Amino acid sequence: MARRYGIYDVFTDQVLAGNPLAVIFDGDGLDDETMQAVAREMNLSETVFVQPAVKPAHAARLRIFTPARELPFAGHPTVGTAVALAELQQAGEGDADIVCVLEETVGPVRCAVRLRERSASFAEFDLPKTPISIQLPLDVQGIAEALSLHPKSIGLENHRVSIWSAGVPFVVIPVHGLSDVEAIDFDPALWEKVAPFVEGGLASAFVYCRGGVHHQAKFHARMFSADMGIVEDPATGSAVAALAGAIHHFDALPDGHHPLLVEQGVEMGRPSYIHLHVDVKDGRIARARIGGQAVRLARGTLEL
Repeated sequence: MARRYGIYDVFTDQVLAGNPLAVIFDGDGLDDETMQAVAREMNLSETVFVQPAVKPAHAARLRIFTPARELPFAGHPTVGTAVALAELQQAGEGDADIVCVLEETVGPVRCAVRLRERSASFAEFDLPKTPISIQLPLDVQGIAEALSLHPKSIGLENHRVSIWSAGVPFVVIPVHGLSDVEAIDFDPALWEKVAPFVEGGLASAFVYCRGGVHHQAKFHARMFSADMGIVEDPATGSAVAALAGAIHHFDALPDGHHPLLVEQGVEMGRPSYIHLHVDVKDGRIARARIGGQAVRLARGTLEL
C-alpha cells in the first residue's frame, strides 16, 4: 500500500535547518512494531503517524516515535504536523488561520496555525500539561562528568539542576554561559549511570544558559539523550515545555505574560528557534504555549 509522507524542517523558516520531522499522513492500520521500524528507517529525531481522530471534532490522532521508542508528546512533531495537515486541508486555497485539536498519547493538544503560501507557516500549541517538578536525588558531579564539564560550570545564578516534566521528563541543567554549552562532549554511557529513571524511561539532559547567538534569544540550549536513538536533538519542544517550569520556579516570574525565545541546535549547524509563552496568575503558571515555523523539504510515498 502506498502511504503518503512529507519531511518538514521545524522551528525554522528555511530548509536544512531546525529539526527534521517525517510525517506519515496515512498512518492508520500499522502496528506498533511497523511504526517503530519505519521510524528507525527514517532515522530522524521523530516520525509521526497520522491516524483518524477518536473524537470526530478533532483533526487527527498522532503517534510519535523516535528511532528507539514511542513518545507520549513532543513539540516539534506537534508544530510540524499541525502545519502539514493545514497544508493538506488548504491546498491551493491560499493563506489561512486554522485552529485544530490533535490527539496525542498525553491527551488532546490544541493548536493554532498561520498558514502562509509565500513564507514559512507558523504553528503553536497549548501545553497539554502544566510543567511539574519531580523530586529525585541527582548526582551533580556525575552529571558534570557525563557532559565533560567542570562541576563549577553547573548552575546559573540561583538556578540549580532539577527534574521537570510537561509530559516528557528532563533533567534541566543550567550552566554559566554560552562557552559552557558549546564545550559539552556528551557521554551516553556515563549519562546512563547518573540519569534518573522517570515516568517509565531514562530522563534526557536539557542544558541551558541565558542569552544566545541570536540577539533576541533569552535562553540557549542543547538536548542529549541516551535512549531515544539520537544523541543530540536540534530542537526539543517538550524540553522547552519542561524548562518553563524551571524558569517560573527559579526566576519567580511575576503575574502576567512572558514571551521567551529559546534557541537550540546551533552547535549542530541546525539553528532552531522555539517560541515559549508563559502566562502567570496568582503566582502559578496558568497557561503556556510553544510555537515555531515549519517548512516542507520533501514529499513522497512509502510502500508498506
